[in-house]
Amino acid sequence: MTRAGIDIGGTFTDLIIFDEETGRIEITKTPSTPDNSAEGVINGLTKAETAISDLDFFSHGSTVGTNALIERDLPRTGLITTAGFRDVHEIRDATKEDVWDAYTDVADPYVTRRDRLEVTERIDYNGEVVTPLNEDDVREVVEVFKKRGIDTIAISLINAYVNGDHERRVQEIVEDEHPDAFVCCSHEILPEMFEHERTSTTIVNAALVPVVKEYLTDLADQLESRGYENDVLAMHSGGGMMTTEAIAYYAARIANSGPTAGAIAGQYIAEQCGFESAIGFDMGGTSVDVSLTYGGDIEMTDEWAVEYGYPIMFPSTDIKTIGAGGGSVAWIDEGGSLRVGPRSQGADPGPACYMRGGDKPTITDANVLLGWVDPDKFLGGDMDATAGPSREVIERDIAEPLGLDTTEAASAIEQIAIANMCNAVRLVSTSKGYDPRDFAIVAFGGAGPMHAAHVAREMSIPNVIVPPYPGINSALGCLLVDVEHDLSKTFVANATEAIADDLEATLAEVESEILERLRAEEIEDEQIRLEHEVKMRYAGQWRSLAVPCSLPIESVDEIRERFHEEHERVYAYSDRDATVEIYGIRVTGRGVVEKPSFPEIESGSVEDAHLGTREVYFEDAGGFVETDLYQREQLGAGATFSGPAIVEQMDSTVVVPPEASVEVEQTGNLIIEI
Repeated sequence: MTRAGIDIGGTFTDLIIFDEETGRIEITKTPSTPDNSAEGVINGLTKAETAISDLDFFSHGSTVGTNALIERDLPRTGLITTAGFRDVHEIRDATKEDVWDAYTDVADPYVTRRDRLEVTERIDYNGEVVTPLNEDDVREVVEVFKKRGIDTIAISLINAYVNGDHERRVQEIVEDEHPDAFVCCSHEILPEMFEHERTSTTIVNAALVPVVKEYLTDLADQLESRGYENDVLAMHSGGGMMTTEAIAYYAARIANSGPTAGAIAGQYIAEQCGFESAIGFDMGGTSVDVSLTYGGDIEMTDEWAVEYGYPIMFPSTDIKTIGAGGGSVAWIDEGGSLRVGPRSQGADPGPACYMRGGDKPTITDANVLLGWVDPDKFLGGDMDATAGPSREVIERDIAEPLGLDTTEAASAIEQIAIANMCNAVRLVSTSKGYDPRDFAIVAFGGAGPMHAAHVAREMSIPNVIVPPYPGINSALGCLLVDVEHDLSKTFVANATEAIADDLEATLAEVESEILERLRAEEIEDEQIRLEHEVKMRYAGQWRSLAVPCSLPIESVDEIRERFHEEHERVYAYSDRDATVEIYGIRVTGRGVVEKPSFPEIESGSVEDAHLGTREVYFEDAGGFVETDLYQREQLGAGATFSGPAIVEQMDSTVVVPPEASVEVEQTGNLIIEI
């Protein structure tokens, strides 16, 4: 079987092709095409030696959904809601990202007020109809949407999570009166309590469907015209794959898919090297994405957002992102202080050294001046780049205004960037009760291996792992995941043995729907794996924890005890005398696909990989130091060497600081001991 994994990033589109029969691995990297992501994918596949018609498996992660939300490049969307609840979407939960910032407003709602229209109906919290649905109201609302040219419509009625009958009837009327419209119902997207979160998720999903569907249709058509005959699979934020048919309705699931693929690959690499707990450090051209694996499991979150205030309540890997990629711009603020990011030069025009018109100093330009990376070897020499423009923009915009020489300015850019990266690592570790010294860093992305050892030194993290192909690690993650669906449902009750039968029946009902979805995607029963979770909290609290359980339910008391233990781990306290409340359940179904088995590398001596030396700047060493250069592809298993050192390869450069040591694993991973 020949498998292709692709990650569409903000700057580059990365591709890995693996032929299981021969063990041959092919990687390519091409600039992303923001205006047409499918074009970048086809460019990468065309550049590869393997023909598209020879592929048996295609999976990819994409930033299409995320970028559409960031840029607000969305279709005009209408919302149908219960009379009196028109402003739930705009009022939100009345919080701000920075509670002390009195000047910055929360982003505007995705649906403007004039496009949020009401209908008369009411269902109470028990699912009983209090006020019947006024169908004439629905027809009037649809007529307004038709006149305004709105054909993307979200429906979110009060308490629809417990009884979706009114939403279903509204959908039927919309489809009769406006057959060209796409309609999205909250009771299908997120059948959970909390009106704002349910409405926000439904709106985001509805708005993304036309964007994502157009892109996926274009990609699938182009692949098919070139001879690809199987499913076009896409990563979703929860860490699994979905077919194009499933994504056509659950489009919000693939926002955040690219970083999720990287987190999965990071977990896989850490396990290869014997580390159950690791921090994924993915530095690309636009951002740094940091994730965490603890005890072999990737940390997940039930609530995330592209823009604060408008949550997406689908499960996602818990990833913290900062604007500190290779293309992040260094600038001086009004107070005369040096800043780095979050604005990025992206793929076009890119850093100044790319010679594509970039006229701002970036982290990559600083890397070039410090000798960390050789511009003549970008993409294995396939990309034109030079140090001259980097020197010009750093001297003009940073060195002269601050009274520094050019090298000092480049070093200052690096130090600030690394400090920002350390803060991102703290967000996933110390801020959640984890000690970073208990973890290894898995460094990937085109620029991750250049900076990870410096971050590890600052954070007292003992080991850094650099995979064989760090620049395409997220693409690798797309080869390592299963087809996956999950579904949640509200279930409110005190956690006692008295509710065991009702809890089991609810879990079984949701499980049945998950099985139906997987079988519709032609997943055989022997491939299906099911996981069940109960969301629990102390009565009176708002925040909850998900606790695994089995089906059939053996003991609610045991589930409650697991909750106390998890609460103790996360929050450092528990109260076994307090009432514990269940407020929801989730079932996850995986269609397990066969994973590729990558070949081990041959043994070899470090002398075979030695390329010579060059002057490289290290702040801790006091300036430029004569540094050994190694060719990554020539480093055999068992080879060891010490820093300072530079390890060069086609898709990335590894910077090993002074006093660090390196060992090459049989798997091809580099272990840097700080």
